[in-house]
Amino acid sequence: MDCRCNKNENRDVRGTVREEYGKIARQGGSCCRPSSCHGSPSADSVAATVGYSDEELAGLPDGANMGLSCGNPTALAQLRPGETVLDLGAGGGLDVFIAAKRVGSSGRVIGVDMTPDMVDKARRNAESFRESTGLDNVEFRLGEIEHLPVADASVDVVISNCVINLSPDKAQVWREIARVLKPGGRVSVSDLALLRPLPDAVRESVQALVGCIAGAVLVDETREMVRAAGLAEAVFKAKADYLDQMTEWSDPLYRDIAGKLPPGTKPSDYVTSVNITARKPAAQGSERGNEFDRERRPEHER
Repeated sequence: MDCRCNKNENRDVRGTVREEYGKIARQGGSCCRPSSCHGSPSADSVAATVGYSDEELAGLPDGANMGLSCGNPTALAQLRPGETVLDLGAGGGLDVFIAAKRVGSSGRVIGVDMTPDMVDKARRNAESFRESTGLDNVEFRLGEIEHLPVADASVDVVISNCVINLSPDKAQVWREIARVLKPGGRVSVSDLALLRPLPDAVRESVQALVGCIAGAVLVDETREMVRAAGLAEAVFKAKADYLDQMTEWSDPLYRDIAGKLPPGTKPSDYVTSVNITARKPAAQGSERGNEFDRERRPEHER
């Protein structure tokens, strides 16, 4: 599900994602199913597993954390007071509100999401956030991450959490990231990526797509997209802990995926959570080689 898909396929993918995430926004819960689904981990459990601290989660508006994370991009971004931050696929606003506290009243955080129900939910959460913190530095915009409703070279930092894998045109997303970043600006993304191609049965599953699995592409493909977009100093750090934890929780989605895999394999043999950081060069010609670190990466691939 990359940029080689035709326009009809792209519309089908976007329509499916918009419909399913609209249900999540209305009902609450994670990418697998509503939170009442037996066996689904709580949103707080997911957040703790992927690296959020109790301090970061404390005092957030109800429903801002929907259990949709696969990492903590705000921690990676090392945000500073006064910066302008853009969150791609903001959902209920979890990372927007955490970022807003870090950039302070002199900074600004913009969340973009293509699902109207999510944007409505996030805007309601923003009212609660303003009342509880006194900060009026967040806004949420309806739009696709392939066509961001944001001006050229207008943001210091782009963050995204388990969203780019859902796009049918990931290369265009990375080009948009480069477009909106100021020279010297940086990107911090937590996402899912493939270690090897998925079996057809998983790749064709709607549940796997909405759960951020079927839309993922190989790590090397993502690395090439980042490079082609003109971003430099790219570092990829990947861990399988997230997938293994979901399996241990007997999460319904991951049980379904595991049932479609060849005998003797598990989701983390195919999919990994990956943290990606990169920078838009302040001047042309400053790009360095990419790096990729993985705790269990075979010796001959290091």
